[in-house]
Amino acid sequence: MENRTGHFFLASVLLIVSLMPGTARAETDTPIQVINPSLEREPVKPARIDTENFELGVYVGTLSIEDFGTSTVTGARLAYHFSEDFFAEAVYGQATAGDTSFERLSGSVQLLTDAERDLSYYNISFGFNILPGEAFVGSGRAFYTALYLVAGTGSTKFGGDKRHTLNMGFGYRFIFNDWLAGHLDARDHIFDIDLLGSNKTSHNLEVSTGLTLFF
Repeated sequence: MENRTGHFFLASVLLIVSLMPGTARAETDTPIQVINPSLEREPVKPARIDTENFELGVYVGTLSIEDFGTSTVTGARLAYHFSEDFFAEAVYGQATAGDTSFERLSGSVQLLTDAERDLSYYNISFGFNILPGEAFVGSGRAFYTALYLVAGTGSTKFGGDKRHTLNMGFGYRFIFNDWLAGHLDARDHIFDIDLLGSNKTSHNLEVSTGLTLFF
């Protein structure tokens, strides 16, 4: 009789333990993974851009010299990149001014000698990359690009005199690989001039394209 009572008591305890919440939770603590995704990772090639901060190159374009027509301009630039956003730039350029409308109409009057028509300038500017990005060529190639603003000061030699010059503009840089870049630039060279009898501030617009090397 005692054995039967003992068995009955033990069975009751085991039934109560099995119905307790803790026991059921222990069976469901391990999460069941319903979906096992199989993802193929595309190989990623790191950007082939070196860490050189200097940029040296040449450019050619057109310079509209106020009152003296449009001429071909050539020059060289040296830039130093402080960071991905800011850089400094030194530029030297030269062009030859044409005839004024007065000279063309008069036929014989020459306001400047041939030597005085030679225009040269240098300036130091600071730039800011406002829209860095990428340009895609086809489906498998991407190139780093940047739209930037520049402004600075310098000097222009023209008409037998040196003239303090301000310059400002914008440009577009297209990086072909880790050492070569192409540029499209538009600048306004601003200086005072009095060659036509009255002193005035002239705006001389320049549009150019060029190549630079990183080193």
